[in-house]
Amino acid sequence: MTTAQQTESPPVRPVDTEVRPSKRPARSAAERLRIVEAYDSYPAGSPERGALLRREGVYSSAISKWRKLRRQGALSALATQQPGPKAAPRDPAQDELAQLRTENARLQARLAQVELVLDMQKKVAALLGASTLLTPRDARA
Repeated sequence: MTTAQQTESPPVRPVDTEVRPSKRPARSAAERLRIVEAYDSYPAGSPERGALLRREGVYSSAISKWRKLRRQGALSALATQQPGPKAAPRDPAQDELAQLRTENARLQARLAQVELVLDMQKKVAALLGASTLLTPRDARA
């Protein structure tokens, strides 16, 4: 073996970071209930039960879990659950605060624009020789 052959390392494969959806189909509560009832309709130990599990792509542990939920009367628990964290309920105070902040920023921008116009009017009046210029604040007094 030469030194060139010893130092070569196998090619590095890129790491796959893509998140793919689950291969298992999401089942509705009605489908789960149908599968449990079909499974229970066959006698214990019959090959039809195994065939049903293979055909539906379900493990017997899922059947046991679904059967337990059905016995507890939690049919809604059989419904498909979305993965991930649940959305927090919206706080009306936070919504109002965000609206007030937006309005405050809009009014601040408007105030800056008005002050700029007043400064320009003062400068024009000074150039034209007008000694007094009434501003909205002066007019109110």
